[in-house]
Amino acid sequence: MNNRRGLCLVLAAPSGAGKTTLSRALLASDPGLSLSVSVTTRGPRTGEVDGQHYHFISQDRFEQMVERGELLEHATVFGRSYGTPRAPVEAALAAGKDILFDIDWQGFRQLRAALPGDVVGVFILPPSLPDLTARLTARGDSPEAVNSRMAYAEAEMAHAGEFDFQVVNADFEVALEDIRSILSHSRGARLHQV
Repeated sequence: MNNRRGLCLVLAAPSGAGKTTLSRALLASDPGLSLSVSVTTRGPRTGEVDGQHYHFISQDRFEQMVERGELLEHATVFGRSYGTPRAPVEAALAAGKDILFDIDWQGFRQLRAALPGDVVGVFILPPSLPDLTARLTARGDSPEAVNSRMAYAEAEMAHAGEFDFQVVNADFEVALEDIRSILSHSRGARLHQV
């Protein structure tokens, strides 16, 4: 194995653009990539395992972590707090391991500020807004939820230009291959850094 420093690959997207499916496929096909496990103050959903999907903690504990600088990034979304623990990420990077992050544009900004030079950002876009509306509707979201998520999605997509790369998820296999290529290129670039 080489002695390069690991990298942080951030995938961000509006709800319904396919980020979770792309993340799972990327992780399943790349043993050199692991998922960053965030902390959250929300309760576990059916099938979620503490320490695997999230670290489920109290709001008090979350606030303590923020105050102590133990989080690389954090945000409150829909009334629940989320954040990335600093120690495991810094240890993985030092060991040359690559980490995948499933966070929003605000988290990306904070992560890049905390770890300059270690972060590669990919924003996943839907083929079009009508396509995104159709995807959200097909998931069974109520019309009110779809309207709310669409307004939020448009605000999120306004930040796509802040990312290093943008991938349009019109065809899943093509989008996945684009992300694999970005990761491969980014790994190669880090081998040549001094």
